[in-house]
Amino acid sequence: MDFNIAVGLEGEAQELVTQEKTAKKYGSGGLDVYATPAMVGLMENASLKAVDPRLPEGFATVGISLDVKHLAATPIGMNVRAKAVLQEVNNKKLTFFVQAFDEKELIGEGTHIRYIIQIDKFLDRTQSKLVKDNP
Repeated sequence: MDFNIAVGLEGEAQELVTQEKTAKKYGSGGLDVYATPAMVGLMENASLKAVDPRLPEGFATVGISLDVKHLAATPIGMNVRAKAVLQEVNNKKLTFFVQAFDEKELIGEGTHIRYIIQIDKFLDRTQSKLVKDNP
């Protein structure tokens, strides 16, 4: 199936750093600074926004790989913005260059891979894990 997804598509997402988004709250560190898992989630959301709205009904993308560096700390109260640019399309495999910025500087960057999935088949396969095998 042709998904009409082209290299160069971009997506953005942003959020305010709150206590709920800190390393201390996530358990990924003991400080009240923007958590790496929160940054990763924002980068994934920017990637999703670049392509998911262009997919036919019944399709979506799921993240399968992230290789990112968290380069600088961000305090509570600052806004963070993530940007994703689609760099490569290989059938259903989509590779993005992702970056995150606070109000002062680049705070993270890396590569993120997503796959296009058919939602019903994906959920059926996931739910089948709950079915107990007969001995």
